[in-house]
Amino acid sequence: MSDDNQAVLPASFIALYLSPGRSKPHAPRAEMAQRYEFCEDLATMLVDHAQTKLWELGVAEQDVLARIHRGLVAEPSSVTQAEAVWVLRRLAELLGWEDAWAVPR
Repeated sequence: MSDDNQAVLPASFIALYLSPGRSKPHAPRAEMAQRYEFCEDLATMLVDHAQTKLWELGVAEQDVLARIHRGLVAEPSSVTQAEAVWVLRRLAELLGWEDAWAVPR
């Protein structure tokens, strides 16, 4: 990824890289941009999967999101715990399921 990538990173994603009480992220912008692109792509790719599971299993939207969350954080995972939660929130937003979102246990 080039340093001149000018993609706008959402504040919700930047927040994943802020330590408590700090206003400056603890990761370089290029790294955050790369992780954001990966997580955004992952959320987008999961849209069809989530809709299919909702239909196939006949469960609530929240249950579909919880199942996907468990898959995202299972080892070996390509996302951090915080990124997995962000991906789920973004997925819920893309699906219009924001009301179904609850932090999985």
